[in-house]
Amino acid sequence: MRLFCFGYGYSAEALVRKLSPRLTSAAGTRTSLPDTPEPGIALATYTGDGPSSEVRRLLEGATHVLVSIPPDLEGDAVLRHFAKDLAALPDLTWTGYLSTVGVYGDCNGAWVDEAAPVRPNSERSLRRAQAERGWMTFGEETGHRVDIFRLAGIYGPGRSVIDNLRKGTARRVVKPGQVFNRIHVDDIARVLSAAIDAQTEHRIFNVSDDEPAPPEDVVAYAAELLGLLVPPAVPFAEAGLTGLAASFWGESKRVRNGRIRGDLGVDLVYPTYREGLRALAG
Repeated sequence: MRLFCFGYGYSAEALVRKLSPRLTSAAGTRTSLPDTPEPGIALATYTGDGPSSEVRRLLEGATHVLVSIPPDLEGDAVLRHFAKDLAALPDLTWTGYLSTVGVYGDCNGAWVDEAAPVRPNSERSLRRAQAERGWMTFGEETGHRVDIFRLAGIYGPGRSVIDNLRKGTARRVVKPGQVFNRIHVDDIARVLSAAIDAQTEHRIFNVSDDEPAPPEDVVAYAAELLGLLVPPAVPFAEAGLTGLAASFWGESKRVRNGRIRGDLGVDLVYPTYREGLRALAG
């Protein structure tokens, strides 16, 4: 397996770790390269502003491609700059596109599955929905297999409420009726790995754990794990959230994950935030 990751970030790194025994090679892009080379992966700089001969060179021979670069104002940069290169890859067997459950918009806390209508509220999620359609069209026109993964809020080592509590930056904001969906980064890698090996009629998968939960419950549970005082409740109206943070709180939904279990046979290692936070708390 020769894997190429457009956007070698947090989730892509987890997938490379998961697939490492099966990889012949791994390559990918970052907006800037680290001072020290990443062991086991060849990286090229790509900022989405134009095609790159170095990216094209590393893409040659790829059998599996993961795309996690968010779309920009002009759409999906990978499709814009590399669709012909991808279509011409003779051994390409799978392309995975990482989207977001944000494409469902605000559902007032109701349950949604992959058959639910896509009604994005924000410009950010609207671009994701458009990118999803672009990738599905690419698959239909080229005959290449493309899977879309709608990810819930990602957490894991170094990126969780556990870290925020230890840094003293965690707040317990309360908005009645608000729930968020979450997924541990290692479970994302399990889903992607299973999808690579699966043959199913479905091409879109929600990637979320079993228990959408109020954010204040998650903060309180994490504080108790660490033996810290539970931060005081801050009413949403007094939290002063703006911009991107405020937009997240403008949507509430419960995301069903039955398809990753039924179609892909995935048993989550961290089926709720409790298992995930206990592992992170050490």
